Amino acid sequence: MIARATIGFGCPNATDPHHFAVEIPAGRSGFVVIVEQYGVRAGIGGLPEAAERCRLPRAVWAAIAEEVKRDFNERLAAKKLPTSRWTVGVNKVERLLGKELLVLAWAVERADPALIPNAVRNWIGLKPEERWWLYTMTAAASGGSGDGDIGWRKALRFALTENPADEEQLTARKTRALGMAEDPSPFAGPMLPLFERVKEP
Repeated sequence: MIARATIGFGCPNATDPHHFAVEIPAGRSGFVVIVEQYGVRAGIGGLPEAAERCRLPRAVWAAIAEEVKRDFNERLAAKKLPTSRWTVGVNKVERLLGKELLVLAWAVERADPALIPNAVRNWIGLKPEERWWLYTMTAAASGGSGDGDIGWRKALRFALTENPADEEQLTARKTRALGMAEDPSPFAGPMLPLFERVKEP
């Protein structure tokens, strides 16, 4: 199977795919806005064309952007897909990677800046499917950009900003994630969307 072209972080370079858009302003102030773009799925079951999921202060975004880029690019490279970087303007992110990004973004949006490194380490220590589950549970009741202190959003902040994973756990999980391309799991083989063989909860 030949992998189709992608744009940004694993987003299929196709007509109107379901993906996430990370909108980064030019200045040091303002907010980085993460929007879910439903694309061709819009209108199905009442889905809107787009949903604004999170607004991060520029300084908070700067504290997580590099580690997120590194995590995503390592996994894209393992799938032999093009890597990417964050740029001013609209950055497209494959839909499952976008959900993973939001788990971290939601955890740090109102966190004490001193605790953001803990959140990043804990997020890195999670397996992709754990991030997807956290996204699903959180988005179901509190997935809007104004829901930062409601239910699962608040719980997610406390869960990720406390008790950082130790180095041994991080290394083990990272090795396991990067090895997915070689094992006979549903992740094996080139595919688009990035993890299209995985059924969402």
